[in-house]
Amino acid sequence: MSTIKCDIVSAEKSIFSGEVVRVYATGQMGELGIAPRHAPLLTRLAPGQVRVQTEDGEEQYYYISGGLLEVQPHLVTVLADTAERAEDLDEAAALRAKEDAERKLADKAGERDLAEVQLELAMAQAQLHALARLKKNIKR
Repeated sequence: MSTIKCDIVSAEKSIFSGEVVRVYATGQMGELGIAPRHAPLLTRLAPGQVRVQTEDGEEQYYYISGGLLEVQPHLVTVLADTAERAEDLDEAAALRAKEDAERKLADKAGERDLAEVQLELAMAQAQLHALARLKKNIKR
């Protein structure tokens, strides 16, 4: 089976490095699926999940707050603003952040703050989505 090297890094640390069969990420224009020998690509990533599929069929989930995806024929690099393994996310904290952002939106935050609050909401929702996908796969 053909593989591609994948590195997921944030400003703080390297989160993952290894050979994978596929990489899935959420780009600004939609979902991306990267396989070995993919055409070169550089795109922005939206807050969300990055999923890697290893040679043995295992899927690993990561949450990123946004960043860049660089694809070369034999290397995929995720340069994330922040990144965490999905199993390391704090579900209660993500729920609180989501509720706080929704409350700020309901209170009609100033226009200057609106984009910031929408980003906070998107990040919290992405964390909760990553946790839900992880839980769904664990039950399989």
